[in-house]
Amino acid sequence: MVPQRIGEEFLSKLSTIAMKGSVALLIFLGFVAAGALAKSGIVRASRRFDESRKDIVVLIGRSAYYALSLIGGITALAALGVNVSAIVASLGLTGFALGFALRDALSNLLGGVLIILYRPFSRGDTISVAGVRGEIKGIDLRYTTVETDSEIILIPNSTLLTSVIQIEKRKREG
Repeated sequence: MVPQRIGEEFLSKLSTIAMKGSVALLIFLGFVAAGALAKSGIVRASRRFDESRKDIVVLIGRSAYYALSLIGGITALAALGVNVSAIVASLGLTGFALGFALRDALSNLLGGVLIILYRPFSRGDTISVAGVRGEIKGIDLRYTTVETDSEIILIPNSTLLTSVIQIEKRKREG
């Protein structure tokens, strides 16, 4: 009789684990699917923007996908019965440490996003900033490329956010 009861307990626990595992998998896949839908919806919406803003929209779409997938993974672990409070706390500490370590790169990235969104200047404009005067040849998320008479200079976007910029008006043709 004892071996039979052990077998029944084993099958009962196995059934419980399988049920929790199935629920956790469905939760995770649901979040991944929601992330994929959000990403594709955001990318689809980017068709309304001009070329200079598409990179930002694609970045936002990818970020939404990864954020929803991460949240789905943590929620699935919680559904399995794992105590996720330590995981969430460590993610917060890791995010803080990474943010502190990458603050210059993140400020350049944020500067690039703001410059592309607000367009205080554009390609072809001549600007003077931080002792540099030249024509803007390109704007990306990290640097703005300025061509002077003798060289090409990459100005970090955070500098453009915190410095006084002189923009020369372009002569209108026609």
